Parts: sequence; C-alpha cells; structure tokens
Amino acid sequence: MKFFAMGDLHLSFDQRVIPGCWEDMSQYKPMDIFGSHWKNHYQKIYDNWCRLVGADDVVFMPGDISWAMDLEDAKWDLDFLNSLPGKIVLVRGNHDYWWKSIARVRQALPNNIVALQNDCFIIGKTAVCGSRGWVCPGSDGFSEHDQNIYLRELKRVELSLKTVPHGITQIILMLHFMPTGENHEASGFIELMKHYQVKACVYGHLHHPAYAIRLPDHKWGIDFFLVSADYLGFTPKLLWEEK
Repeated sequence: MKFFAMGDLHLSFDQRVIPGCWEDMSQYKPMDIFGSHWKNHYQKIYDNWCRLVGADDVVFMPGDISWAMDLEDAKWDLDFLNSLPGKIVLVRGNHDYWWKSIARVRQALPNNIVALQNDCFIIGKTAVCGSRGWVCPGSDGFSEHDQNIYLRELKRVELSLKTVPHGITQIILMLHFMPTGENHEASGFIELMKHYQVKACVYGHLHHPAYAIRLPDHKWGIDFFLVSADYLGFTPKLLWEEK
C-alpha cells in the first residue's frame, strides 16, 4: 500500500467528466486565469494520478477541492474524484464553501472518499487526523478576527487528535493552511503536534509565488509536506509505502 498526498485541486466542472474526452469538458471557473500551468489541470491530475495510484493506495487531500458554493453544485467534482483509483481522505479548505454540514457531505460522498471533521481515519496502524487550520499569530495582517478562527481551529485539531485509539504507531495531521506564520515560529498547531507525537503534517494552500515561505521538510521532530497541486506539478506526491 502506498500513501500519497495532493490538495488544492480547485475543480469546477459543470457536467459529468468523461475521461479521455477532455476537449469537451466545461468549467465555470477555469484555473488558467492564474497562469498557463493551470490550463486543463484536471487532465494532468487524472493522467498522473492513474499512472501512480493503485486501487489499494491512499491519497490525502488537504482542502480546496471544489469552487462550488453548495453541495449540489459540487457533484461533478466529487464524481471526478470517484473516477480516480485509491481511497481519498480529505479535509475542508478555505474555498470549500460547499462543505457546510458534515452529515450532508458524508451522505453525498462517493464510497472512495472519507471526510474528516473532529475525528480520525484509521488505516492499519496509521491514524489520519485533520481540520482546515487557519493563519497563525505572527502572520502578515493577522487580525482579531483571525485570532478567533485560529483558536476555534486549534480546538478542532485537538478534538481530532483525541479520537486516535490506543495501538496506533503513527499519526498524520492534515491541514489546509500551513501550521505556522511566514517566519516559521512555533504555533498552537505545532504544540499540539508535539504533544500528540504527530509524525508528519500534510498541508496545502500555498500557490506561486508563496511556495517560498513553505516550511522546511523537517522541524520540531515532524515531517512537513506542502502538497498544493500546482506545487507538485499536478502529480500526487508519494509519502511512503508499506510492504
């Protein structure tokens, strides 16, 4: 079994996706307005994913999955994910406005997708926890409004971590936002990861040119992986493999 990660797919299909008929695909928010590298990015995702990910593999997806404003409008984006091999574990991103009630989201999800909210998902001896996260104190422009959301997200992350059962050998935390500010000072998210002995943190949100402020690959005894789709060249990143 292989474990991959890729977030920030920013899908916006307004019709069913038929793999191989890419020239007929229609989006209500084409991503190439953010750069030519985003042109037909969904085809790149599909081709690279199918080349690397097998039916028994797992892909962590830390948010910003769909531009849809409500769950009904996200159906073709979720249907696209359903066409991909492997198990997908996701958390909400700051642009996932379609994600409101977790009960409704879970009811609408295809069988190959698991949504995390205040809980964890167990795969063998690995527990995957997660939440959206938020900008951290010390970030540029951090406000009192940000502080309130930041504290709420800390509680959600801890709720998720507290659900990990005994016997788990490694914990992975998935956040949409980088868990520190631009200066990489320890935050409440880092303290929680240290307390609960999180092995690795997978996050997204950062797009060009913000890649430059990403965390180092290893700090505080934790492995960090930036997995925004464009940063990865729209190719799922292999994190590790279990024999």
